[in-house]
Amino acid sequence: MSDMLVALYNLPDAVALSGRMATADVVLRRALAAERRAVVAWVEQSFGPGWAGEVETAFAATPSRCLLAVRDGTLLGFAAWDVTALGFFGPIGVAEAARGGGVGAALLLGVLRAMRDAGYGYAVIGAAGAPEFFARVAGAVEIAGSKPGIYNGMLRK
Repeated sequence: MSDMLVALYNLPDAVALSGRMATADVVLRRALAAERRAVVAWVEQSFGPGWAGEVETAFAATPSRCLLAVRDGTLLGFAAWDVTALGFFGPIGVAEAARGGGVGAALLLGVLRAMRDAGYGYAVIGAAGAPEFFARVAGAVEIAGSKPGIYNGMLRK
């Protein structure tokens, strides 16, 4: 999988998407430190230890660098940034039952806006597993020569 690049100064408007989330009673918010264990456990169970490690790192910052999508006290998805490397987006994950409803797009654009507000001009999506999604939602483009990228040689369980 190649890395992708997003120009943060040219993000699409998300007003319609925000309205869609509100209509579906989905709240997007930063994760709180007190939620660390619950969120990391959910990520590990749903997406594996690698992503759980990255999300754990997101909680090392104050405020956290993890955005959550929640409905009625149930975690639907998460997105993190600045965990493996500064300026990197990800990982992002949405519960299977919540896919296709815009939750992933809302998390992606929410994090990219947070990165822009922090002063970044661009974001790198490392080893993008869903390149069509990132291109469609955020205008991401593949970075030539970026495979295998920063995760090359990473220890795996």
